[in-house]
Amino acid sequence: MILNSYERMVARRYLLPGKGEGFIFLVASISLVAVALGVAALIIVMSVMNGFRAELFDKITGLNGHAIVQGYEGRLPDWQQIAVKARSLPGVTSATPLIEQPLMASANGRVEGVLVRGMRMEDFQTNPVISKNVKAGDLRLVTPDSGRVAIGSRLAQALGAYPGSTISLISPEGRSTVVGTVPRIVSYTVAAVFEVGIYDYDNSFVIMPMQDAQNLLLMGDTVSTVELQTTNPDRVDTILAPLQPLVQGKGALIDWKQMNSALFDALEIERVAMFVVLSLIVLVAVFNILSSLIMLVRAKTRDIAILRTMGASRKGMMKVFVTVGVTIGSLGIILGLILGSIFLFFRQGMLNAIQYLTGQNLWDPSVRFLSDLPSKTDPFEVTAIVVTALVLSFLATLYPAWKAASTDPVQVLRYE
Repeated sequence: MILNSYERMVARRYLLPGKGEGFIFLVASISLVAVALGVAALIIVMSVMNGFRAELFDKITGLNGHAIVQGYEGRLPDWQQIAVKARSLPGVTSATPLIEQPLMASANGRVEGVLVRGMRMEDFQTNPVISKNVKAGDLRLVTPDSGRVAIGSRLAQALGAYPGSTISLISPEGRSTVVGTVPRIVSYTVAAVFEVGIYDYDNSFVIMPMQDAQNLLLMGDTVSTVELQTTNPDRVDTILAPLQPLVQGKGALIDWKQMNSALFDALEIERVAMFVVLSLIVLVAVFNILSSLIMLVRAKTRDIAILRTMGASRKGMMKVFVTVGVTIGSLGIILGLILGSIFLFFRQGMLNAIQYLTGQNLWDPSVRFLSDLPSKTDPFEVTAIVVTALVLSFLATLYPAWKAASTDPVQVLRYE
């Protein structure tokens, strides 16, 4: 929409308050702020939701892979054959043997349920989710037959353990005696404490070398799971389909979608619902633009009539008021982008400040899974939000602009 010089002058004049137009200017300013808040809220919430999903996905698949082959009854015979076959498939980047078993741990008179994970030393020392999140101790000390383990940070707090402490793992698979099976209790030294940022993992994981886990659980040379990583998580079922016949009868092939389907489906539903609800803020702001323009048209009826008698066209008057409304919406969108960017940059500090002032834990990791407030801004979503706000702002200007263009100068100036 191209404006000539006089149309630009009139539009610029109508954007600024004239004599007795303070209330109209106030309503227009409220409209601008409302658009800014709506755009900022949408960007912030969508970015946090995207960040939450991406962070959760990266950490879950970083520890559990894109898929697992889980043996029946916790035993996976011929796991070497399965791993070799999996590595030969196009799209599979790794096949890692694991042992996972829920046990009990005790230390300092405290007892907690834990998830013991046995991994090859080279696997857990090179796994970035673990190796890059060591908070205390040295992960390199966790070696086979050393009697050392690494534990999650929240488990360490619950047990009162730290690097150098001794914890006991209690396994129901023990010695058989005349009075029954005696639980197997083995003591280990804590060599490292890690924090991956997912509450359930930090609260339960005990990492130890594969050989130590096999000895603890009396598993011999077997494992319970083979973890698989692929080049494309979204096509994991297609990539691993040729592995299904080999796994049949020995275990179950489970991908990340099946393992976490309820969680990620709930996140997607919540994401869509939040977008719809927060879009109402922008819609309310657009109605404010509509009302402010209607009041402006009524206040400028005499000016419009004079301009019409001086040769201004109906189309020109429409362009003037459309420009005024779209300018208010555009300024609100720009302000919203700035506010959203500032909040996302300082999000954790702001969250901590709000929690301090209110005394409430707004981001409880036991409920939210993650320890910190994540963020991942999608440029396509931001573009969609901006375009939606612009289109709604434009639509809100059409009726007032039409009313202005349809003003009859003869009727308005008859008694002047």
